[in-house]
Amino acid sequence: MKTRHLISTTALTFALAGVASANDLRDYARDIFEPLPSTIPALADNPVTPEKIDLGKALFFDPRMSASGVFSCNSCHNLATGGDDNMPTSIGHGWQKGPRNSPTVLNAVFNEAQFWDGRAADLAEQAKGPVQAGVEMANTPENVVATLNSMPQYVEWFKASFPAEGDPVSFDNFAKAIEAYEATLITPAPFDAWLNGDDNALNAEQVAGMELFIDKGCASCHNGVNLGGNGYYPFGLIEKPGADILPEGDKGRFAVTETADDEYVFRASPLRNIDQTAPYFHSGLVWDLKVAVQIMGESQLGEDLNDAEADQIVAFLGSLTGTLPQVVYPILPVETAMTPRPTGEVK
Repeated sequence: MKTRHLISTTALTFALAGVASANDLRDYARDIFEPLPSTIPALADNPVTPEKIDLGKALFFDPRMSASGVFSCNSCHNLATGGDDNMPTSIGHGWQKGPRNSPTVLNAVFNEAQFWDGRAADLAEQAKGPVQAGVEMANTPENVVATLNSMPQYVEWFKASFPAEGDPVSFDNFAKAIEAYEATLITPAPFDAWLNGDDNALNAEQVAGMELFIDKGCASCHNGVNLGGNGYYPFGLIEKPGADILPEGDKGRFAVTETADDEYVFRASPLRNIDQTAPYFHSGLVWDLKVAVQIMGESQLGEDLNDAEADQIVAFLGSLTGTLPQVVYPILPVETAMTPRPTGEVK
């Protein structure tokens, strides 16, 4: 993944003024963005194999990984609805509401860190968080391992996925398997086809929206392969939104670093499939993508985007919605008399 670009007005003006063809514009865009790769990306210390992918898929959909037996990874990262749950904040154990909007799992493998505050370095680390969070799945690593060991089919799948290990059923391997499956959730979009040379992949309004997206400065934060997910910025760089959009109690990355400069700092949201993942922002308080674009223009860039400009940027964002790999619901291993029973009050 490329490092974050800071786009100077002078360089931008020169580049756009010199555009003589679609290829010139494409070359300039490719210096800011990147098309999705055609293969599953390599994971650090976690080779991806078909066996591990299949195991991770079963774990992703299995609600028995939660204490109540009700919630799975797919509950908050629903692959049928853009990889999130389309709710302001997610519902978890005991029907509690979580503190932040659920980010999409689609293409999340390309984010430099996970969660809005970047507290997880990768998808394996991220997978461990919700399982143990009291407002989400409210389980423990020990109970997860006991549940998995109680089902012979899971034990066999772990052995096939981690053949070099004598005792492969572990919480670490649980997370690695989920990471391997989530790494397959890549959605090639019309914008990728355009970046790769297909002039007909975008219409004129989408191309105009892309130019505005660059010209107004949106691409200073939303760049790279995921058009975001690779940098941390104050929400309200120019003008801080009100509490109806930016709740005062959530100080973002400050909770991770305890550094004053990180108050109300959040990871730049990746924008792929963004028109499928309302509501928007970490607070989940804005349901209209056009409104979200105009809020960002005012708060982050000091730009009062008019309706026509916002419509064109939204059209460009629509070109980032891609095709999800076919998802067939897995048949999960059968419980045994040794499988821990659901615990905790579910009202």
